[in-house]
Amino acid sequence: MQPLNVQKLMNGREFPIISFRVVLRSLYGRVLVMWINNNTPTDNTPLTSIIILTFNGLSFTRECIFSIFQYTKENYELIVIDNGSTDGTLKFLRSLPNAKVIANQKNRGFSGGCNQGLSIAKGENIVLLNNDTVVTEGWLTRLLWRLNHDGSIGIVGPRSNIIVWHQAIMPVSYKSIQQMQTFASKWTKTHHRQGYEVDQLSGLCMVFKRSLIDVIGGLDERFFPGYYEDTDFCIRAQISEKKLWVANDVFIHHYGSSSFKLNKEMHAEILKESRQKFFDKWMMDDLKQIREIVEREKPFDQERHYIPF
Repeated sequence: MQPLNVQKLMNGREFPIISFRVVLRSLYGRVLVMWINNNTPTDNTPLTSIIILTFNGLSFTRECIFSIFQYTKENYELIVIDNGSTDGTLKFLRSLPNAKVIANQKNRGFSGGCNQGLSIAKGENIVLLNNDTVVTEGWLTRLLWRLNHDGSIGIVGPRSNIIVWHQAIMPVSYKSIQQMQTFASKWTKTHHRQGYEVDQLSGLCMVFKRSLIDVIGGLDERFFPGYYEDTDFCIRAQISEKKLWVANDVFIHHYGSSSFKLNKEMHAEILKESRQKFFDKWMMDDLKQIREIVEREKPFDQERHYIPF
């Protein structure tokens, strides 16, 4: 499934010169109208910082951000770090009202970019979200509910279609984004407030408290340009005595490693190199050893386990 081919509908805070009827026929035209009519959050919940990293893939980024506008009612700030895009992504990001945009001249990788976002985040809650995802109705409400109702939980993640196996729902029945939203709504109602503990969470969407990174730090930039920084982050959270939780009542669509595909990176080689860096760091040779490694490394050691950001 390809991302929706949506024309740019926003220029700063004004409508472009375009047929209003055409705008309304577009899914994102409707989102834009809603956003302009009510561009402030609908409640007074503690601030959540939503951090997104971009490196080309404009169509994915546009779709992701407009889904956030449409389906997020919480009080949030949007922080986007661009790693040197050349496809118009940065121009689009700078047109977004109230977004904090960091423009890197070169690619700092997933960890480096996310750490830049963490360093300026003001929220009590923080979300790391891939730019090739599409969020759904009530996504943040449900993720935060679990985080706020169990102090032993450090990070919460959703279910998705393309993700690590213990968070995956496969196969999925939908064939379009509109059908996906219907699927997600039914899934949510069926699995209301269900969830389970895991040893690792995918970095495509992770929600945690600011207080967690005050203890364990940010993402380890040795894993440039990407992969395994999320698993490393999860290990350090568990060493600090925090659990990882999958919110079974949240489904988010994932297009799947779009930045690597679109930028023609050597995907297999990057994955292999990051895996080796990860195994070397934790002195392990199999992800099945995560629980053993966590217990071996306790208690949390600031010098060994904290990653500055």
